[in-house]
Amino acid sequence: MAEHQDETRAAYDGVVELYASMFADRLETQPFARAMVATFAELVRATGNTRTADAGCGPGHLTAMLHDLELDAFGLDLSPAMIDHARRTHPSLRFEEARMEALPVEDRALGGVVARYSTIHTPPAELPALLAEQARVLAPGGLLLVSFFGTEGPEPVRFDHKVTPAYSWPVDRFAELLTAAGLAPFARLLHDPATERGFLDAHVLARRP
Repeated sequence: MAEHQDETRAAYDGVVELYASMFADRLETQPFARAMVATFAELVRATGNTRTADAGCGPGHLTAMLHDLELDAFGLDLSPAMIDHARRTHPSLRFEEARMEALPVEDRALGGVVARYSTIHTPPAELPALLAEQARVLAPGGLLLVSFFGTEGPEPVRFDHKVTPAYSWPVDRFAELLTAAGLAPFARLLHDPATERGFLDAHVLARRP
């Protein structure tokens, strides 16, 4: 596990400015993704616990959007260079360096967790532990919104992401992993294509019972 995390951290450390310039405003051109984020925020606000982690926050643009949607949002990322950029760009928000498999959050503390394309570099055998960690930090009734590349085939597909190797997932298989982690998936949105490779954009909402 440590090896692929180290490779991912080094890869993202090396592309911070380019990545931020390419993706900081991407949600402005993605109405489906924005709708899912807005729905997530509304549901989290309804729980009365607005404390929300943007897990794999990158340059912090989604953390800022969650804050604008009246959530007490903070960002976590593996890459120290991404965290430095996020702190400079959004100085009023909180960002911390952290591994998604070991979140610096107490048990059952959060009303929400967002993982927007931040699980895609995790090898399939290690993904269940990552999802269990996200479930651990959610309070009962808390919400997880996870976005990833979807595939219509029966198995996860490894592909050469522009930054570092990644995986696309059959949405039903991913939902089964969420259930095994102790979460209850209840909504999904698929649209295509996400990339020239033909993967779907997949967004799944799950709740901790």
